[in-house]
Amino acid sequence: MIRKRSDGGVLFLVGAFFLMFTALACNYFRIAFEGRYVRAAEQRSELTISAGESQGTVYDCNMVPIVNAGKKYYAVAVPYAIDPDKTAGYAVNREEFLGAVSKGSPFVFQCRENTPESEGLTVFSIPERYADEQSACHLIGYLSDGKGVSGIEYAYDRILRGDSSENTVTYSTDGFGRVLIGDGKTVRRSTADKCGVVTTIDSEIQKICEESGSDIEKGAIVVTDIYSGDILGMCSFPGFDPDNIDEALSSADSPLINRTLYSYGVGSIFKLVTSCEAINEGMTGFIHVCRGYINVIDQRFNCHKYDGHGTENMTTALTDSCNTYFIALSQKLDTKSFRRLAHDLGYGRETLLCAGMTGSAGVLPTVKDLDIPAELANFSFGQGKLSATPLQVNQMTCAIANGGSVPSLRVIRGVTADGETIANEKPPQLSKVIDDDTAAGLRRMMTAAVRDNSSSNARSLIVSTGAKTSTAQTGRYDEEGNEYCHAWITGFFPAASPKYAVTVLAEDGGYGNDAAAPVFRSIAEGITVLDKKRNAG
Repeated sequence: MIRKRSDGGVLFLVGAFFLMFTALACNYFRIAFEGRYVRAAEQRSELTISAGESQGTVYDCNMVPIVNAGKKYYAVAVPYAIDPDKTAGYAVNREEFLGAVSKGSPFVFQCRENTPESEGLTVFSIPERYADEQSACHLIGYLSDGKGVSGIEYAYDRILRGDSSENTVTYSTDGFGRVLIGDGKTVRRSTADKCGVVTTIDSEIQKICEESGSDIEKGAIVVTDIYSGDILGMCSFPGFDPDNIDEALSSADSPLINRTLYSYGVGSIFKLVTSCEAINEGMTGFIHVCRGYINVIDQRFNCHKYDGHGTENMTTALTDSCNTYFIALSQKLDTKSFRRLAHDLGYGRETLLCAGMTGSAGVLPTVKDLDIPAELANFSFGQGKLSATPLQVNQMTCAIANGGSVPSLRVIRGVTADGETIANEKPPQLSKVIDDDTAAGLRRMMTAAVRDNSSSNARSLIVSTGAKTSTAQTGRYDEEGNEYCHAWITGFFPAASPKYAVTVLAEDGGYGNDAAAPVFRSIAEGITVLDKKRNAG
């Protein structure tokens, strides 16, 4: 008997086989996926997080940091390995910290100095590059896009921003990038801030200069050790914020200019060179009667005292800053020898401090220029074509103060790898230009110019000084017809046994005795007090 299968039975069998196949396939894929997941979780890698860079340090002469003086603290946190509420108390910005925690990934936040470390929290101390009121800003310079643009930042960019500067922590992670807490961590704390550049600057003297010159709108101050030529203080005004260069660029006073490197008309301080040449030529006893003016060929030159000083010798003429005396004196000097002396003292020559930081040569008239009687007359009291930088004027002052040797001014002592020892330091370089007796005579006259002038603002009750002021004409006038003049003073102290040379320039500042001499006195007194404190300690 033949039986016929129904279509429903066939469909039932097909469906059953399909369900069994689907179940088997799903189970296979489940097993395969779980195996792959386990293998991925077992695969380990590393995650490195940077908390910031440490840059090399610029030190003063006593290995005190001028930059990197302050510290900020940053921590690397793994959210699921810390107590967020407790750790938030150490965050500088609590809200930002909690927001970062909520994202679940490791992150960096600024924290407080006493933040405790744990497996999930690593704290770093990062040097703060610049202070809020950065000292010696023109010497230090500034950065742009992480590279030095000016000053020491530029000259020593490769040393200050070398390799191995990052502060990092490295964690082991699974195949999904999750930090494996308990497997330890590798912390690398950079010591790049130990290496750097050692300057001749004395940070305490630098501070005295900056505070004493705080009222100078535009100008410069240079303080040196007269025997070594080491620049102990070097200021240009106005200053600037290295962290806000845009503001400096938009200022009408051009604060980015380092005015210690720029040349200006020098005025009466150049009478020291005229006096020096006269002493060399045996004319110490030269006498002149100042009537308030003097005629040179067909040109009339006025003294600043229109009714004249009367009979003047070299010492009283320097004290009174009598123009006609020095004009008359210059007419009797050997012009070639006179100019050569000025050149030997540093006028007309650049001052190289480091790469990208070179003082202008200024203008030293040629012998041919000085063959013109009127040009020689101007030259004798520091006017006409002559111009010089504060560095050059200070260099001359060093030679007078130290017995006649011109030092090569320097602001870099060397480099350091550990913040303790100095490499590549060169000894001071000096060249004898003035004999001892001539230098002593000039010191006596400069001392008398302060001591015997009751109106001198360079006089101090706590330290004796020798100095010469200038009021250098510029040929520029304000809207009321008053001429702009540069105010200068250069001198040394203590007078009996000189140690320091100080030069102050107040650009367009007016009279030297009014604008520059009080600054000079303040610096001399401040350093004297500092020395007593150090010697007592």
